[in-house]
Amino acid sequence: MNLKSFWRGILVVVLSAALAAPARADDKPVTILIVVAATTLAAVAAILIITSVHHRHKKIMLTGCVTAGEKEMTLTDEQDGRAYALSGNTTAIKPGDRMSVQGKKAKGANKTLVWETEGVIRNFGVCHPNVESLIGSGGAQ
Repeated sequence: MNLKSFWRGILVVVLSAALAAPARADDKPVTILIVVAATTLAAVAAILIITSVHHRHKKIMLTGCVTAGEKEMTLTDEQDGRAYALSGNTTAIKPGDRMSVQGKKAKGANKTLVWETEGVIRNFGVCHPNVESLIGSGGAQ
């Protein structure tokens, strides 16, 4: 059972207990409305806190081809085509390979895109410049 499932279970129990509490006939409608509003606000606050903590600690991955420049290595993201200058733990990164690296975005000088690398997740091998050229030259009949 992971942490996400644990918090979901706690939230379900709290909301179930709050909604299952019987309304007594001597309770005023205003009191019932205040209790329901407070329970709803507490549930929303719990969801927002859990979501923000989860996203803050989430590890981010970038996949693409690594190229060596004069001063730094760059990785071109396959999803959006942007080139990121690699910094951080780059010891296992090989120029010319297609890799998935773990890390986070960072701010560089002059608004350049920088990837603060924490490590290599997977090395897929040598980058191929163009998939269509491989299919076309592969003798597909």
